[in-house]
Amino acid sequence: MDFDLVVRNGTVVTASDIWESCDIGVKEGTIVAVGPRLPAAPGAQEIDAEGAFITPGGVDAHVHLSQFYEATVGVDIDRSIITNGAIPDPENFVGDTFDTGTRSAVAGGTTTVITFASQMRKDESIITVIEDYHKLAKDQSYCDYAFHVIITNPTPQIVEDEFPRMVNEFGITSVKLYMTYKPLRLLDYQILDVMYSARKLGITTMVHAENADVIDWMTQHLEQKLMTHPYHHGTSRPPIVEAEATNRVICLAELMDTPILLVHISGGPATKHIRDAQTRLLPIYGETCPQYMFLLADSMRKGHFEGAKCVCSPPIREDKADQDAMWAGVKNGTFTIVSSDHAPSKFNHPNGKQRGLTDGNLPYGKFRLIPNGLPGVETRVPLLFSGGVLSGRISPQKFVEVTSTNPAKLYGLKKKGSIAPGFDADLVIWYPQAMFQSFKLTNEMLHHAVDYTPFEGIEFKNWPRYTIIRGKVVFSHGEVVGEMQYGQYIPREKSLLPGPRDVWLSEWRP
Repeated sequence: MDFDLVVRNGTVVTASDIWESCDIGVKEGTIVAVGPRLPAAPGAQEIDAEGAFITPGGVDAHVHLSQFYEATVGVDIDRSIITNGAIPDPENFVGDTFDTGTRSAVAGGTTTVITFASQMRKDESIITVIEDYHKLAKDQSYCDYAFHVIITNPTPQIVEDEFPRMVNEFGITSVKLYMTYKPLRLLDYQILDVMYSARKLGITTMVHAENADVIDWMTQHLEQKLMTHPYHHGTSRPPIVEAEATNRVICLAELMDTPILLVHISGGPATKHIRDAQTRLLPIYGETCPQYMFLLADSMRKGHFEGAKCVCSPPIREDKADQDAMWAGVKNGTFTIVSSDHAPSKFNHPNGKQRGLTDGNLPYGKFRLIPNGLPGVETRVPLLFSGGVLSGRISPQKFVEVTSTNPAKLYGLKKKGSIAPGFDADLVIWYPQAMFQSFKLTNEMLHHAVDYTPFEGIEFKNWPRYTIIRGKVVFSHGEVVGEMQYGQYIPREKSLLPGPRDVWLSEWRP
């Protein structure tokens, strides 16, 4: 067979199998053969994996790029700014753009990201939001990409007229809803409106579940006691805040008989609600993130305001039992996927984490004003491989399942997420373990545009040696060698995981 690329002598891992001494044959960006001793014609590119693991390229389904507003600290932006593809005021932009974020992604073994086009509260259309976000991404991505849409104003026109266009014209089959953050949060009535339309169209509804009123009440009363240190971000949001909202939105989803994904789950109580719903065969899916698996709340106690680096929502938890619950949830299948929730703000920038120091109570600042979110798109895959597979906490197959295969299935990326004929040749070739020298991570090693990593000092026992997207090497031996324009927008289909069951709680039917 005439291959363009043959990857030889690898230990190939899928979500179900491990094949040793295996080759992968690639033609025109697609895997066409997997097996031992594949023949190659003269001129075909060959890469010797030297017995190392080969896994499918990572699919990171929760990545914030080129988002230049800050809704997490109560800054009201009523309407979207039409960018025509250019970040406004780039000197004061504190996150990652498509170019820096996807450069970072491929350096960490991620070959597809799903990012967020965000509707603002008074936007009367999501079509213009999607079109403008496309302009921000066009020719700016090192890896393949797709979009979710954040819904903050679900008018009848949007859910009835524009949702079908979103699916059919743009290939976007997922939306994200917030139960917290004043500029973004929806009432239960509005959530039901979205779920009602989403069920008819096969849209997967993602939900950030935290009780906004409890957070606001707790924050106000903590400030009265001058408990405003970054660490008290977690004090304002104990696990019950996440658990209550998680249970509530599961009830709404059961009423509507519609699938939902609970994003970035951090605590054991919320995990239990998801597990209980799954045991009752509801189409409820869960996502957690490396920060909840590898970090504890002490990271927010660091001096010189450095604890602000680890402020995210839901917060990193104090009790190791919550961390253990994340690992157990990955292993027992409660968590369908592990995503990065890459949502960084620079630390040493007045519009970044330093914003928390602008309103008194120095040197502690006010956690209420700290932009929420961490960088993590480059470290997600290596953290799970090194700290999960190589530490014996999860199997290689489970690693592939939660970092690649399940995200692709959940979000309708039918050619991503596995190593088999017909799939895109998106591959990660790791180092042979015997030849890899462990190292402790520093931010200078990473490729994002952010000035810190919350995972500084963590030991890595392996790292991607090659990242390959559609048969082309885009990262090799520590260097990004791909081109920024190589990444393609991927229209998606409906979720490939179980959906509505046609089981109802009353005589009402949609």
